[in-house]
Amino acid sequence: MASGGARGPVPGATHLATKVELTVSCENLMDMDIFSKSDPLCALYINTSGSHWYEFGRTEMILNCLNPKFAKKFVMDYYFEMVQRLKFCVYDIDNNTYDLSDDDFLGELECTLGQIVSNRQMTRPLMLTNKTPAGHGTITVCAEEITDTRAANLEVSARNLDKKYFWWSDPFLEFYKQTEARWQLAYRTEVVKNNLNPIWRPFRISLRALCGGDVDKVIKVDCYDHHVNGSHALIGSFKASLAEMQMGTHMSPAEFECINPKKVKKKNYKNSGVICIKQCQIIKEFTFLDYIMGGCQINFTIAIDFTGSNGDPSSPQSLHYINPEGYNEYLTAIWAVGNVIQDYDSNKMFPVFGFGAQIPPSWQVSHEFPINFNPANPFCAGIEGVVQAYQRCLPQLKLWGPTNFAPIINHVACFARQALQQRMASQYFVLLIITDGVITDMDRTRTAIVEASRLPMSIIIVGVGGADFSAMEFLDSDDKLLCSPRGDVASRDIVQFVPFRDFQGNSVALAQSVLAELPDQVASFFNSYKLRPPNAPSVSALS
Repeated sequence: MASGGARGPVPGATHLATKVELTVSCENLMDMDIFSKSDPLCALYINTSGSHWYEFGRTEMILNCLNPKFAKKFVMDYYFEMVQRLKFCVYDIDNNTYDLSDDDFLGELECTLGQIVSNRQMTRPLMLTNKTPAGHGTITVCAEEITDTRAANLEVSARNLDKKYFWWSDPFLEFYKQTEARWQLAYRTEVVKNNLNPIWRPFRISLRALCGGDVDKVIKVDCYDHHVNGSHALIGSFKASLAEMQMGTHMSPAEFECINPKKVKKKNYKNSGVICIKQCQIIKEFTFLDYIMGGCQINFTIAIDFTGSNGDPSSPQSLHYINPEGYNEYLTAIWAVGNVIQDYDSNKMFPVFGFGAQIPPSWQVSHEFPINFNPANPFCAGIEGVVQAYQRCLPQLKLWGPTNFAPIINHVACFARQALQQRMASQYFVLLIITDGVITDMDRTRTAIVEASRLPMSIIIVGVGGADFSAMEFLDSDDKLLCSPRGDVASRDIVQFVPFRDFQGNSVALAQSVLAELPDQVASFFNSYKLRPPNAPSVSALS
């Protein structure tokens, strides 16, 4: 959730925005755990409407660490003429639920984006909610304007790393950018278990984050042996420029000796292993706006939960009950998200499906039926048409069950797969699922999401009512990529889950939170497949 898309200012006003990237680190956090250290995470909240704060994004959680350096960044628009109030809240994560109120609060910093931008790097004490210091904890936020959209695609391996635990190590790498004040964490790889000759998954780092856009600037790479208790052991380090890393190929990698400073004085010490850069390819990354302005269409599909756990629609206690003002939680979610998405779809015709109900005339349970009951043309004209179709279909259904997500995910994935086969960045698919309860086909859903992660597709889940949404939070895998039951790993995180009631009826904040990750998901997918915007200028014009 950390790489959130920009949320716009007041409609109708003329604003010039600068996109900035915020990097967060903390020191001397309070230790809230008895047998280990705190497991910190930083959540960013933004306030543009007076009293209400909504969550903009979260960093990763770091195990057993009182001095965390978070790898995930917050990307947002900075408006010089607007006061953009921010609140950085640090928590010790104690469980797997999405709700941070269950976790220990380690302190917060409330400030404006303007203060951070003007300081470039700002360190402040963390404060508790009663405005007293949170122990000796501090938080540092660095801001950097995003002007360079180049990135480096890296493929990295190592050989003959030192054994740190009997006969093996669990190595991972950290890449650091050199700043005026210190080394700033730019990227952290995954951990490769029990391997002295690891091959890490290919990854991408923006040149801005890695070296400030200067390929001759020195980068520091640390190789660690991962320890669950957070006391990672340094295997060794090296420093090199991106230009030097670019010298490597798959046949002849660029090699750098991994040196442990504690061992250099030992007799016959040569190195603690060798890091091999098999590929370091610099590419231009297109932005979300590049794709949208270049002709990419966002195809928006809505799926509505009509299972029996919602309650009889004729009862005021039902989540499908339409109150005298003409609303319920389902309708509010449709309006909030749909009104933003529809601006990116030229024909504004949206397919809308229901699942979990018995439908006429056979009264068989269906998990993928058009709510206008027209399989040949399941489209509704605009969000108004969606609302009308929803209101008309409710009296004709028998709410039933179970709650199966896989059929509708696979339905949309079929169209996304066809679009990808055209090898053009012309279409991206967004599936909005509005649901009230526990997923029944979790294994099939996990498999469907993992397969969809390789397609131009994102899934938004809005949870209505007060049910247990732990399964939805599991699917929104921010800290670790989702796995299928067979062990296949998703290529990226495409699920965004939010519980509707966290927003207390604030539909603007709901839409902002739900759609925060979408711009980055669109741009990162097409860039990873090296697909240019349909109407992008030629390569010669860009050079």
